[in-house]
Parts: sequence; structure tokens; C-alpha cells
Amino acid sequence: MSAMPIRSLRRLLHLTIALLFAATALWRPATAHATTPSHPTLNAASIDAYVNAYMERTDLPGAVVAITRGDKVVHAAGYGHTAAGQAMTARTPVPVASLSKSMTALAVMRLVEEGRVDLDQPAHRYLPEFTMADRRAEKITVRQLLNQTSGMADSAYPDLTRPQAHTLTEAVADMRGARLAAEPGTEWNYHNPNYFVAARLVEVVSGRAFADFLATQVFRPLGMARTESVDTTDDMPDHARGYVRAYGMMFPRSHPRWFAAGGHGVVTTADDLSRWLIAQNNQGVSAAGRRVVSARSVDVMHTPPKGREYAMGWSLSPSGEEPRQIRHTGELLTHNAIQTLLPDSRTGIAIVANTGMISGDDAAVMLDGLVDLAQGKSPAVRTPFTMKADYVLAALTLLAIALGVLGAVRAPRWARRTAGRPLWRVGLRMLPCAVPIVLFAQLTDMVGLFMNREGTLAQLLYIWPALVIWSAAAALASTVVITARSIVVLRARRTRVPGRGAAFTDERPAVPRGPLAGL
Repeated sequence: MSAMPIRSLRRLLHLTIALLFAATALWRPATAHATTPSHPTLNAASIDAYVNAYMERTDLPGAVVAITRGDKVVHAAGYGHTAAGQAMTARTPVPVASLSKSMTALAVMRLVEEGRVDLDQPAHRYLPEFTMADRRAEKITVRQLLNQTSGMADSAYPDLTRPQAHTLTEAVADMRGARLAAEPGTEWNYHNPNYFVAARLVEVVSGRAFADFLATQVFRPLGMARTESVDTTDDMPDHARGYVRAYGMMFPRSHPRWFAAGGHGVVTTADDLSRWLIAQNNQGVSAAGRRVVSARSVDVMHTPPKGREYAMGWSLSPSGEEPRQIRHTGELLTHNAIQTLLPDSRTGIAIVANTGMISGDDAAVMLDGLVDLAQGKSPAVRTPFTMKADYVLAALTLLAIALGVLGAVRAPRWARRTAGRPLWRVGLRMLPCAVPIVLFAQLTDMVGLFMNREGTLAQLLYIWPALVIWSAAAALASTVVITARSIVVLRARRTRVPGRGAAFTDERPAVPRGPLAGL
């Protein structure tokens, strides 16, 4: 696809979402505020008040929250319930999705500090099995894998649309036929296989299974006794089952099997997340005072390449945004997570919610309120964008169905108006009706362009159900109208008798005009 159509599609999708934002803003209720003191402080009571207010307003089924300041835990707790109906606590194991990347990066840095890996050497030097159908891949450095500037991208290797691997060895081997989307080091593209390769590199260099290396060299030294890395979503608690939000309601959904090791395979608890945050804000020293990694290595992991925002499993907030944050999100189809560091106050916040991406995004929305609280502000209880947009999409879905029915019923009238015209002109008049069909056929590509990721329609049905239902309804309504009109037009033309076509169009013959009209 050329650059111009891609830009046009992206602008169209951005315009559509902007219109949804504008429509929902027309009836958006006043933002609620959690019941907090006039001078809010960051403590267990204020955090509980905010989270409970958020869950009540949004019907969020469950979440875990960990908040630290300096080397102290401010609060670690669970709220609500899992998809299996179990109460969530500070010790409930939850998948943190791509928050795992920062943990993989720390594992690599352990090897760097031991002198066994050089960040600026090609990954192929340590992992000869890492080959691609592109000679440029031999130049990809370890640093570029962690910074996601390797040149690999979903556009060249859409890993989530492919058969899923079972092991890191298999995941790396599957890439042998793939090509790069860009020259290594020239572009940033978020791509999970970067971290599959990094995790496999840890295995080969250390001579130990990746999960075992993480457990012994990262998790246990930090006191994260209830944290583990798994290979696939099937290995996660309850197979990563969670919820999907649509039209203001929650629907429990199982998660398809995804390969996850290295990129998004860590399962942990609120208690352990608090220990993780403390080490990040404490220059690599655990809550118990044990140094796990040097302050310099922590700085390297938190510092992106010049001109970029993505570091190593962490991203810097955009320039000018206050307060300054170092953060990363994590998303499965049924869970979403976020972790952030506020360097100026040495505050750490991590949230995991059991709702999926976009239709959920509860963790990111909750973070805004907790950051306000950390700054001594009264936290506003906001809601995910889709909670409002879904009602707009519901109205558009009903409108599409109504127009489809009306168009089918009025097909004979439409056919009469086009009687006598060439078929090609009739076809041109029906062409606008095909637009919703084309949009539905391209929906996953358009959303993929917006998200800079590749996926499937089945995955999109998790991500934003109301959008898929609206697009499908519009496409179906258009198909019905086109079919009804085509049938009526073709039937009329087949039954028309030469010289007497007017009799079959419910039109009266033209009355002659002129001086002989009365004869």
C-alpha cells in the first residue's frame, strides 16, 4: 500500500474517533470526585476511597493497586473480584502484560553488569540462531532490541496474527522467514518479538531457562516471591480470563492462547509490584536494602535514545507534561495494566484491571486520579472513553439497521426511478452503498494503522466490541439494500416487453402535445 492511502486511512480513522469524542462530549456528565479530605494526602484511606469510587461509577469488576513512595509501601491492595468470582487482594496473581518488558530489560542488564553481554554488540553474536530473511538483521544490537529500534515491526511480521509459538526457541525460529520494516536503529516500532529475542538471548548466555533466570536473578533478590514468568496466556491464572466492556456492561471472556515469554508473560501481585516499584525509584536497591542492579543500569533502562521517548521497557512522558513520568502500559485482550514512576517525588504507582484494551483501559484512566492524589490534589473520577462512545455507536448501529430495512422496503420505488437508464448508471448510483462494506472489510487494517499494530477481526471484537458491531451492522444493511435493489432492477428488466416497457414501470405513457393532440 502506498504512503498516501495509508495517511488517508489514518486521517479518516482519526476523524471518526474525533467525531465520537465530540458527540459523547455533548452529554458528558460532570466529572465526579472521590470522597477525600479538603487537603488530600496519599495514604491507604484516600487511595481506597478513590478506587472504590471509580469502580462504583464504571462497574469495573476487579483491580489491584500498588503505590510506593521512596523505599516505603504506601498501599498495596486488591478490589472487586476475578472473572472466576474470587475476591481480589494484594496477593491475587494477575498478568501484567507488557509491564513484563521492563523486567526482561533488567534481566539483560544483570548480564551486562557481569560483562557477559555488551548492549552495543549485535544480538546475533550472542544468539546465532537469531536469523531473518534480511541480512540487515545481523546488525541489530542488544540495545536496539530493548529500545524497539531494531527495524522489526508488525507491518513486516504481524506476530499476533500468526500461529503462536510454545517456547522462546520456537518463537525466535519462527522469525527466520521474516524481513525488517526499516534499517536497524532508524525507526521505532513497538513489536513484541524484540523482547522474545532478548529473553532467548538471556537463556542462551546464562545457560538457564528464562523463567528460572528471572526468578533467581530478579524476582527473589527483590523479594517478589509470588511473581513468575510464563510462556503463554494458557499458563496464566484461569488462562487469563477477564472481562470485555460493551455498552456499559461487562462480559466475561476467555483469552485466546498467545505466546508471551519475555514480552508480556509475567504474573505477579500488588504486594510484589510494590517491591518492584521501590527498586526502580531507589536506584536498583530493594526494599530490604539489597542492591540488585547498579544505579547506572537503572538510569540506562529509564533513558531513551536521543529524540525518542521509549527507553528499555519504560517510556518518558511527553516533554512539558507535568508531573514528569517514566511509565509503561500493558494490555491483553482481557486485562490492562500500567506502571509509572514520578521521579520528582520518588512515587511509584502500578495498576492492573481485569478489563481488556480500549474498551477497558481502566488502569490508565485510574492512574490519572492517583497521580492527582500523589500531588495533593482531589482526584477526579473519570471514565473510559468507550463508556460514552459505545452509546453513540449503539445509536449509529440502530440507525444503520433502520436505514437498511427502509432501503430494502423502498427498493421497488428506487428501481422505478432508475427504469430506462443503462445498467452501468444504475450500478454507479448504488456505489455509495458499498462504502460501509469496504470500511468493514478494512476495519482491522484501519485500527491497526491507528494503533501501529496488526491484529485480526476476532481480536478487534475483544478490543472494541461496539465498533465492530456498528461496522458489521452498517455493512450488512448496505448489503441488504444493494441486494434488494439489484433483484428488483434485474427482475423488472427481464419481464419488460419490448415497446411496452412503460406498462411495467407504473408510469403512464407520455401524452403527445401539439396541434394534433386532440385528433
